[in-house]
Amino acid sequence: MIDAILKKIFGTKHERDVKRMMPVVAEINALEPAIQALDDAALRGKTDELCKRLADGAEIEDVLPEAFAVCREAARRSVGMRHFDVQLIGGMVLHNGTIAEMATGEGKTLVATLPAYLNALTGKGVHIVTVNDYLAKRDAQWMGPLYHALALSVGVIQHEASFTYDPAYTTPDIRMTALRPIDRRTAYLCDITYGTNNEFGFDYLRDNMRFSLEELVQRELHYAIVDEVDSILIDEARTPLIISGPAEESTELYYKIDRIIPKLKRAATIVEGKLSEIEEEREGDFIVDEKSKAVSLTEQGIASCERLLNVDNLYDPQHITILHHVQQGLRAHALYKRDVDYVVKDGEVIIVDEFTGRMMPGRRWSDGLHQAVEAKEGVRIERENQTLATITFQNYFRMYEKLAGMTGTAETEAEEFAKIYKLDVTVVPTNRNLIRINHPDVVYKTEREKFNAVVEDIIRRNEKGQPVLVGTVSIEKSEAVSKLLKKRGVRHEVLNAKYHEREAEIVAQAGREGAVTIATNMAGRGTDILLGGNPDFLSKEILRKKGVDPVTASAEEQATALVEARRITEPEHQQVVELGGLHIVGTERHESRRVDNQLRGRSGRQGDPGSSHFYLSLEDDLLRIFGSQRIQRIMERLGMEEGEPIEHKLVTRAIATAQKRVENHNFEIRKHLLEYDDVMNKQREIIYGMRRQILDGESQADNVAEWIEDLVIGTLDGYAAEGAHPEDWDLGGLTEALHRQFDVKIPAAQYDEAVSREGLGELVGEAVRERYAQRERELGEELMRALERHEMLIVIDTQWKDHLLSIDHLKEGIGLRGYGQRDPLTEYKKEAFDLFQDMVERVKAIVVERLFKVQVVRNAPMELPTITAWADAQESRGAMPGEPRPGGWTPSLPGSAPPAVPRPAPAPRTPTGEKIGRNDPCYCGSGKKYKKCHLLQQG
Repeated sequence: MIDAILKKIFGTKHERDVKRMMPVVAEINALEPAIQALDDAALRGKTDELCKRLADGAEIEDVLPEAFAVCREAARRSVGMRHFDVQLIGGMVLHNGTIAEMATGEGKTLVATLPAYLNALTGKGVHIVTVNDYLAKRDAQWMGPLYHALALSVGVIQHEASFTYDPAYTTPDIRMTALRPIDRRTAYLCDITYGTNNEFGFDYLRDNMRFSLEELVQRELHYAIVDEVDSILIDEARTPLIISGPAEESTELYYKIDRIIPKLKRAATIVEGKLSEIEEEREGDFIVDEKSKAVSLTEQGIASCERLLNVDNLYDPQHITILHHVQQGLRAHALYKRDVDYVVKDGEVIIVDEFTGRMMPGRRWSDGLHQAVEAKEGVRIERENQTLATITFQNYFRMYEKLAGMTGTAETEAEEFAKIYKLDVTVVPTNRNLIRINHPDVVYKTEREKFNAVVEDIIRRNEKGQPVLVGTVSIEKSEAVSKLLKKRGVRHEVLNAKYHEREAEIVAQAGREGAVTIATNMAGRGTDILLGGNPDFLSKEILRKKGVDPVTASAEEQATALVEARRITEPEHQQVVELGGLHIVGTERHESRRVDNQLRGRSGRQGDPGSSHFYLSLEDDLLRIFGSQRIQRIMERLGMEEGEPIEHKLVTRAIATAQKRVENHNFEIRKHLLEYDDVMNKQREIIYGMRRQILDGESQADNVAEWIEDLVIGTLDGYAAEGAHPEDWDLGGLTEALHRQFDVKIPAAQYDEAVSREGLGELVGEAVRERYAQRERELGEELMRALERHEMLIVIDTQWKDHLLSIDHLKEGIGLRGYGQRDPLTEYKKEAFDLFQDMVERVKAIVVERLFKVQVVRNAPMELPTITAWADAQESRGAMPGEPRPGGWTPSLPGSAPPAVPRPAPAPRTPTGEKIGRNDPCYCGSGKKYKKCHLLQQG
């Protein structure tokens, strides 16, 4: 009550934030006439003038009004759009390192140009992060003329290529208009760089696997604007980015296990409660917990598996791998459904994003689950992978000096943004008032009744010509609705992960008269639905009907098609407005209220009319798994009949409660992931910081000297402990250890001179230092420094890879500590620290030993560490860009003479050392056969 009164008097926090920015908006508007009077060259010259002011010490806030006014004018001239006042407010919100919540259709792509231009003036670079490659490319091409008019360079990072915006560049492929291919490093050196979260994150990881400074592509992470920030920083933050290489494991076991799974019988499915609360004596072999996606074998199930696999004891340490495979096989069969969680395309299992409904080629489930699904579907099994480098999105984006984001729906997740990223949310007012009508939810008893009602609603609206967009939660549900509409003879388009190549085109026409479009909830994000149709996309359709490929059509043909498209869309727009605008039909509630709001937000953009209606049933996953039996009891009490819906506040409240429970559950998962990754993050910073120092060419002589001293003391402690009597010293063992570690032999007679531990320490220390100085005289100082850096890199990379594997194993079993009344996170922190300390000690010992013993062959290439060779290997969210590397090049030691004859490129091998055959997948990770990829380039 008091809150409501205070809000009425003082306004909400967002209203107060916006009010504070209004004087700056007035200042920008006041500058407009003077800026409009400038010619193009003078407007372009403003960039240099503002850069100079910043270089001379001016604060960035001091130049903000003028920079925004210049950017607004450049947009008006180059792309024909002038920023509204509310868009200027959005730009200021982004510049302040805050999240701007702006409704769908409010022009977020244009808003981002304001803070991007202002912050690019510092010369440190700006990253604009999008959810997919299509949007990164589209936005760069769309806004490129604006930046070009202001003398700023624009880079685009794509999955397998990188470009810069160059209006003079011509290509027959219209999709790549004005995008000139360049190397990745140059794309990152541009003033503004567009790309996806995955590409930015993987490039960071790859940079920390490189072997020379010249190979690094990213510079310091200065400022990022994240488009669809909720999707990237929240939905995708549940899975870390991983670069991996194949582990040594046979795939035959997966097929063997898969053959026995159908013979096992399900005992029970848990809807509410925990595994431990279900009696394990029930008839059947396994229990499924859908809520936590877990499967547990019963006593009977363990016996069945032992009999089928001919194993004495499944829990014997030597059979623990088989048990793990059985559990993953059960999960693959019981919990992961085809066309819901994944699709099978071209003999590959491709994961479907549960939030966007898009396919994610290259992304794989870890821990053998993906292989179990491949075995279930009878496709070729890819080898299991070992982690080489990993980071979470939370820790990657927190490395930026300044971070901002924009989306249509962020307020429901404001707490998470504040806790994890220290980002506030500001709701930016719309340019025109929202007039969409949101009808209350209706609930049916069964899914069949619900879908019948959905179809009736679609037909009723379709008959009068009103466009309808149907939102579903999975491909399976999309196809179910599609079948029902086909039976009733309703023409419609289906938009889901299977067809996302045409995603933008289909969604752009969803506002046409009589259009019926079925889409997974978040598919087609980033493409506006214009009432009456989108003329740009419609013109491409017109060209196709004439038998002309839009990609190769001439400029004249394109212009004619666009005029023709506008003749269709303009009168149609008015008709659709009179019919009530776009109607949204939700076929069930998503786990997150935010995703429902995004579906609703597709309608009613820029003051257009529109409506939305959600249809639910008691058989929907959300109500079945999280809604408990409460809703069912309410329905029965109200005496529901077949096909009769219910609209009641109690039901709506129960649904909202269920959604909040799921949101909290998912927040806990992300927080849990971050708490564990924070432990790794400190270790990662130390290792990557050390690698960077080495790559920067800093001398490691002091570090090596310190490591030698530490190892000398450690060796002495092992054979002649402090306080031990000289007679108890193991001098034979000490001599052997010194020879093994430092390649030093001390004559037995010299030990007689050392009568104390201190004297012995001086004798050994002097002998080791002298041996190292002798090595340096043999090789020369410059070569010795280079050798130190080279050996440190190789050993750090190898040991870090092994450390990541140990950490993976530690994570697997750490949850069991909870049964011993110990906090798994505390235990994990302690043990991860111990593992890291052990790794650091191993690094010291191996580096020092190699420096004393390694033989340098002049004129020979240096060995590359395995991890560096695999920097071009495989990501868990997509194959590595196949950037060709100079054939056979390996870094050689400074000081060594160049070889007289160019060395032929060595035959490429798999990480296990086997030669690659012509028909094998190429080692670069492109997915093509070797003969069609790098064999051609090397040929």
